[in-house]
Amino acid sequence: SYERAVQRAREELGKEGFGVLTEIDVKATLKQKLDVEFRPYVILGACNPPLSDRALEAERDIGLLLPCNVLVYAGDTPSTSVVAALDPVPLLGLTGRSDIAPLAQDVRARMERVLAAVEKQ
Repeated sequence: SYERAVQRAREELGKEGFGVLTEIDVKATLKQKLDVEFRPYVILGACNPPLSDRALEAERDIGLLLPCNVLVYAGDTPSTSVVAALDPVPLLGLTGRSDIAPLAQDVRARMERVLAAVEKQ
């Protein structure tokens, strides 16, 4: 279910050293701002402080690409959900800095483990 997927995403992010800095409830925002009905949909802004510190030390403007966003939304089939994360390798590649590539690979591996663990449930 959607609620369980959100809970599991938070738990698995925590296991990989990420905390959720921001949570945007898209459904509630669209209802409040536009009086539009939308499926349950949340954007979790995840941050791993040690990795963020390394990234910011390497490239001060990398904050434009942080935090790592993880989406959770109700699927088209009842009682299903979708959990997704943007691939940090091409995202951090926007910096044009090859020295950031190992950091991006580390973040990718962690996010892949998060997504795989949530999918198992």
